[in-house]
This record gives sequence, structure tokens and C-alpha cells, in this order.
Amino acid sequence: MKIITTFLLLFFALLNLNGFAQRIYYSELEKHGNVLNVGIGVGGYTGYYGLSGHTLPVFNINYEFDVLNDVTLAPFASIYSYRDEIKHYRETIIPVGIKGSVYFDQLFNTNTKWDIYLAGSVGYSITNASWDQGYSGETYYQDVSPLFLDLHLGTEYHISNRIGILLELSTGVSTIGLAFHRL
Repeated sequence: MKIITTFLLLFFALLNLNGFAQRIYYSELEKHGNVLNVGIGVGGYTGYYGLSGHTLPVFNINYEFDVLNDVTLAPFASIYSYRDEIKHYRETIIPVGIKGSVYFDQLFNTNTKWDIYLAGSVGYSITNASWDQGYSGETYYQDVSPLFLDLHLGTEYHISNRIGILLELSTGVSTIGLAFHRL
């Protein structure tokens, strides 16, 4: 009985070692960095949207670079603008910051065409509000902290080695866009 148990333990250990070696090889083939992501998104009332209190279209751009296996950092910038006809002002907000992503392709054993990630971002919103010329009414501006934290859940489908389509759901800006990979 001890021989059978020892044999089975050795057999499963070798299977696990083989799977581990395949995961390392897979990880070395697929790098998640050196990617320019460009997207259009919408956001809600939280985060840096607290200023307008509206769901608005947002342009977003970031560049990912590898930090560790399956971990990237991406400096980013977004921009949105809102015009309030009733209060006679325009506001433009430019959030900038850094997003850290952890990829779970190995954990979920995804096809190499797909990436799945969880991310967090921290940033600062540069805001500008201006009232229409000649407007003499109230010029109260809602004061919201310019610092923000967001969580993201995203996926990318690789159309080719160089181009992918991404979808990201977020507590700040949910985005759909294109990813341009530099090989």
C-alpha cells in the first residue's frame, strides 16, 4: 500500500511540476506591457465625476509597461467636459494618475486570445470651471476632492499580435477601446 501511495504522490507531483513549467513558459510568451490603450468611456456620479453629477462621455489613454510577471503599471490621462446651460458654466476635468493591473490568464487558463485583469488606479483631477461672459448669477462651484481611487475589472480580446479590443468596467470610468501592442 505504501508503494502505491508513494507512486501516486510522485505521479501527481510530476503532473503538477509539468503544469508549473507550462505556466512559466506561457507567461514568458505573453507579456502584458508595452501596450498603448485608447478608449471612450462613460462614468457615473462617483470619483472625479462628483463635480458634475452626470454620466458623461470620457476619452481615456494609458500606456502599460511590465513590472512583474502578470503585473503592469500604466500612467493615464482622461478628459471630459460638461456644459450646464441652466447655471451658465462649463467645466473641464482632466484626471491623471497611475493604474496597476494584475492579469489572471494563467489562473483561469484562458485562450491566448484573451486577457482578464483586475486593476486599481489612483490619481488627481485637474479641474477648470468657467461661467459665461456677462453671467451675474450665483457662481457656487461644488467642492469635491481632486484625489480619487478606482477599481477596474477588464478583459481584452487580441484580434492580432498587435491589436486588441478591450472592455473595462470600473467604479470611475467604464471603457471600451483599442489596445496597440508593441512587440
